Amino acid sequence: MCGICGIYNFQGNKVDEKTLRRMNTRLNHRGPDEEGFFIDNNVGLGHKRLSIIDLREGQQPMTLNGEGFKITLTFNGEIYNYLELREELEKEGLKFTTHSDTEVILKSYVKWGPKCVEKFNGMWAFALWDERRKILFLSRDRLGEKPLYYSVVENTLLFASEIKSLVEYGLKVEPNTEMIKLLLLLEYVPAPNTFFKHVKLLEPGHNLVVENGLISKRKYWDLPLISNGDLETNAEKVYEEFEALFFDSVKLRTRSDVSFGAFLSGGLDSSSIVAAMSRINDYPVETFSIGFKEKQFDETDLADLVAKKYKTNHHVSTVDQSAYSDYLEKVLLSYDDPFGDSSAIPTGKVSELAVRKVKMVLVGDGGDEVLSGYTTYQGEKFAAMYKTWPEWIRKAVPNFIELISLPLRGGLKYKSNRISGILTFSNLDFVERLSYKAGQIDPKYLFSLLQNKESMISFPEFYHGAFDYLAKDLDNFYKLMYWNLKCSLPNDMLTKVDRMSMAHSLETRMPFLDYRIVELMVKVHKDIKMKGFERKSVLRRTVAKNLPKELLSAKKMGFGVPVREWFKADRLIGELEELGSLHEYIDSTKWRRLLHYNKTGKVDLGNFIWTVAVLKMWYKKYGIL
Repeated sequence: MCGICGIYNFQGNKVDEKTLRRMNTRLNHRGPDEEGFFIDNNVGLGHKRLSIIDLREGQQPMTLNGEGFKITLTFNGEIYNYLELREELEKEGLKFTTHSDTEVILKSYVKWGPKCVEKFNGMWAFALWDERRKILFLSRDRLGEKPLYYSVVENTLLFASEIKSLVEYGLKVEPNTEMIKLLLLLEYVPAPNTFFKHVKLLEPGHNLVVENGLISKRKYWDLPLISNGDLETNAEKVYEEFEALFFDSVKLRTRSDVSFGAFLSGGLDSSSIVAAMSRINDYPVETFSIGFKEKQFDETDLADLVAKKYKTNHHVSTVDQSAYSDYLEKVLLSYDDPFGDSSAIPTGKVSELAVRKVKMVLVGDGGDEVLSGYTTYQGEKFAAMYKTWPEWIRKAVPNFIELISLPLRGGLKYKSNRISGILTFSNLDFVERLSYKAGQIDPKYLFSLLQNKESMISFPEFYHGAFDYLAKDLDNFYKLMYWNLKCSLPNDMLTKVDRMSMAHSLETRMPFLDYRIVELMVKVHKDIKMKGFERKSVLRRTVAKNLPKELLSAKKMGFGVPVREWFKADRLIGELEELGSLHEYIDSTKWRRLLHYNKTGKVDLGNFIWTVAVLKMWYKKYGIL
């Protein structure tokens, strides 16, 4: 786990070492153990290392010089099956001088060329310079666990693990205002776009190749395409295959030369990982949890039950409203792009807690996407049933619930809004319904709030541009699955975990995102994934079946933050009322009205308010007036 950066000058000018070193220094937090540089005239590679495997001999950039080739690699991530690949390559006659997965990547490139990435089981973003062939080969892992940003500036290609490294080169910071509507709805900017006008994010499962002065982007992996009629319906076969793959995934991801542990939220996913780790290892697992004073957001009691059952060394900390300004500053520092998912706060806090004891943790992220565990999947199943009811009933019931909920406030109001919303959304077409589910604000509120929105990309425009390849008659349950795995997972969940863990120099590994598990579960029928309306049926009937019964019956909470309660405080409302540079895009009067709605409990707008606060601070940070 590391930070990488690099420069490729198309005109052949020699790379300036001081500039490369400055870019690399901005990534210190990603790799505080060592640094390294490589310059070959117009190509420069930088590396910051967090040592996890082969502590003595894994330094980078690493160069391999042999008969007919000379290749150099700077690499961020881990190749979990590196030992198996090494054995395969040794049988082919290749010799190794280190015990690192870095050398395995280099030797794999020698043997298989760019197709080597198809052999890797892991997470990665790397740049490989093939000196003899004059090819720069960049790659990002299948699901997008590791980031790789790039930009072309004055006949120079720049790339790095984080945008701040590109800015250090001298990249001009200009807001990509086309993305404002999507950012405020989704809380993130979806790849390949960023909020920096001149910066792109390489999509998961893609390579970027520079050859003969030209840049080409090539997809090497994607989710398998399915149709309604070719899905796996043998439940016992699915259970058997999933359980075997899951334990193998956990085993592969506990390969490490340093101490490691696990995040334990109290949910099914992280608890299942702890259960598997406890079965695989002979010593207690170090586990880490975050709690909240607001009990409706707190799962530490459930996490404690799991910790006691598996006799882990358990560590707990809390998140508190009083540190709001510190959290906001940390998020801005860590993400570069404005990032509105407030669960970055507890992710950062639990990373800070864990790194005091370990250098690497296994985490449960990806479980909801792979196993169709979100409540939105229940919603899609319900919507399919609901649309069989008479139309007059479907229109009347939501209106009746809204009417009787008018005098309500607080928790009851939030619940009635949710029920009414579910029924109303079920009447919509899939893309319109998804715009509500994927966002943190009613799109109608957002549309009325925005000014100068004509040039902004709308959600339907983005969705149809990115997902029109899906069969039109594909069940909406599976369309939601593709959305989560290809958009919200890499751009939100994995971005959140990578930035906040690396901000504290902590490596995270995700067993649910083993590509073998992903490819298996994509092809499983929805009635096996969700038996009736039961979430994560496959996990419950395999790895999770021996977890504490209280956890198995608990409602889904997610890694939420009580920001709606925080933003009822007059002190924070006062700070937020003035929009600064955002007044050009957001109507100030309507913005104050939304702040009032949240304060009085009429609507839960906490996450949306947080996103606006982050965007406002982004403009302030870069001095854009």
